[in-house]
Amino acid sequence: MILREHTSRLMCLLALLAGAALAQAGKSPSVTIAPVALVMAPRAAQTMVNLNFRVAHGFHINSNTPKSEFLIPTALKMDLPTDIILGKIGYPAGQDLSFPFSPDETLNVYNGDFTIAVAVHPLHSVVPGKYIMHGVLRYQACDNAQCFPPKTLPVSFEVKVVKEPAGPRHNPAQSPHVHN
Repeated sequence: MILREHTSRLMCLLALLAGAALAQAGKSPSVTIAPVALVMAPRAAQTMVNLNFRVAHGFHINSNTPKSEFLIPTALKMDLPTDIILGKIGYPAGQDLSFPFSPDETLNVYNGDFTIAVAVHPLHSVVPGKYIMHGVLRYQACDNAQCFPPKTLPVSFEVKVVKEPAGPRHNPAQSPHVHN
């Protein structure tokens, strides 16, 4: 009887610990991307695309330029189709904040909403049509007490390549002679 009672208490304790572990696991740090509207990109021209991200409440991620070489920067890597060139990737400035786990130093981080701007440049040889751009955002999230293993977030958006606008039309040169 006593053994059964101890076993029952032990099982309850294990269930509570497992529940606490699952609750902690449910507090998983995450970054999400907002849907990107169809991007119209003329051939032979650079088009900027804004990618809007959100860091989950209670977390922060290192900026693209963290203050220490030991911190993992947030980085976007894109794999574009042939004949579409990736231009400059514009990262926002991070915020310098201090945290309880290291109150004497500041970290350069993103929290809440942030935008990364990407330049796509379809070459003149690209056949007009829709193309899907694929990539990943690599980041490391932390809360006020700990940092979590690095993660990657799939990133994709659709670009509709259109013919470049026609150049200006010129009237044929007029005769310099006066006609009466």
